[in-house]
Amino acid sequence: MKIVCAYSGGLDTSVLLQWLKQTYNAEVIAFCADVGQEEELDGLEAKALNTGASKCYIDDLREEFARDFIFPMIQAGAVYESQYFLGTSIARPLIAKRMVEIARKEGADAVAHGATGKGNDQVRFELTAAALAPELEVIAPWRQDRFRQQFPGRAEMIAFAEAHNIPVLASAKKSYSMDRNLLHISYESGILEDPWFDASAPESKDMYKLSVSPEDAPDKAEYIEIAFEKGIARALKVDGLAELLASQGYTGDTKADAEGFVILSPLWIMKVLNTLGGKHGIGRVDLVENRFVGMKSRGVYETPGGAILLFAHRQMETLTMDREVMHLRDGLISKYAELVYNGFWFSPDRYALQALVTESQKNVTGTVRLKLYKGNLITAGRKSPVSLYNPHIATMEADPTQAYNQDDATGFIALNALRLKVAARVHGQA
Repeated sequence: MKIVCAYSGGLDTSVLLQWLKQTYNAEVIAFCADVGQEEELDGLEAKALNTGASKCYIDDLREEFARDFIFPMIQAGAVYESQYFLGTSIARPLIAKRMVEIARKEGADAVAHGATGKGNDQVRFELTAAALAPELEVIAPWRQDRFRQQFPGRAEMIAFAEAHNIPVLASAKKSYSMDRNLLHISYESGILEDPWFDASAPESKDMYKLSVSPEDAPDKAEYIEIAFEKGIARALKVDGLAELLASQGYTGDTKADAEGFVILSPLWIMKVLNTLGGKHGIGRVDLVENRFVGMKSRGVYETPGGAILLFAHRQMETLTMDREVMHLRDGLISKYAELVYNGFWFSPDRYALQALVTESQKNVTGTVRLKLYKGNLITAGRKSPVSLYNPHIATMEADPTQAYNQDDATGFIALNALRLKVAARVHGQA
């Protein structure tokens, strides 16, 4: 038997890799997806091979993640339960997609993951596998009694690792768990399981990695301009952008156009926005959400770049989208967000919604200027060559174009009031 196993190099997946090899008498291929964790990947391949893997794939998926997953979701305006920016949810289908591709390339019989039986990730991984490779078996050890009985706690995992010379750090577990990618960092479990615990208190300061607290953010606001084309961010304009890019290892062209914009790929737009948003304390969210499996869970999230991008995108839409198209799309945001959260990225209904979203975005083109200040996103301007806003029509002064006759509103109101008047007379309200 040959199994492709999602692998991070930590204690859990290292033990899992060896356990799969022993239990299934299998050849195990390790797979690690770089979706922007910013974790040290040097030496991971050697570690996987020393742990028992026959081969190790370490794939940089960051650009694909931003281009084909984050940005289409931003176009849809998707936010789960009005709070969660779907940072973990949107990464899982990409990871599972690549794992399936490797399994097919290697002629594997199964894929395996270390998601627990209580969370959402197990669903996301397995629904993706079902949609893309229904012939593959999916192995989820945490849903097997024999695995849970063998490893009821971290101590047993550490002992197993030591007995099998698995190179892991046997340190005490942190008081919370962390998951990071290009879009966000999530913090869950441990002390955060108490919803009364104040995650914004000074004693929680060291937990955060992407952002400062609004109280510690600069006292001076910073301006940024984002240029959109068909609902996709294409370029940025901000003071010191070339230096910021260079500090993050960017080697592409930083020459600005005539308007001062630098065209960047989705990956680098996200990296810049994460840096700027984090600097100004933007994108922190503390919420209790409804998991797909039925329970409520408390999570704390940092999504600085995503918060900026979603806000700016909405401002661009207000200027350029037809009212009825906007309202139609907005009515589907909850459904779209649920599909992403629940793991149905590769489903026919998500594809259908995405087609509508893409059509709705064809005129969402122009520039948004934002002011970033102490956790706040403040609109400082918006403009578009296809703006539907007409100051001559909207003005409270005399309309030189005569495009709107205020007398017409009398009949408009009378027709809309008719059913209300009829109901009032029938039910004795008048």
